[in-house]
Amino acid sequence: MVPLNWYLGLAAFLFCCGLYTSLARRNAVAALMGIELMLNAVNLNLIAFWRHSATMDMLAGQVFTLFVIAIAAAEAAVGLALIISVYRNRKTVNLDELDMLKG
Repeated sequence: MVPLNWYLGLAAFLFCCGLYTSLARRNAVAALMGIELMLNAVNLNLIAFWRHSATMDMLAGQVFTLFVIAIAAAEAAVGLALIISVYRNRKTVNLDELDMLKG
């Protein structure tokens, strides 16, 4: 059986990679990929804690993970729709060049 610390370490690494990707990239699609990595790290934590809990007969970890997957799918669909709309209007997906809300 794999110890809980290994799962937590992998999830922390995934979360840090996702955070770096979403903050350092100038491309909107890459930023969305970073957010997806962070959500997958959360899923890994939920399943790891559920697996190593004393009462595995309850399905709380799996249910929370399904909710996070559903939210991630909705986020990806809405995010990609926004990126396509911005690209049609501005002909760029570079986050630095998107200053529509500036006065």
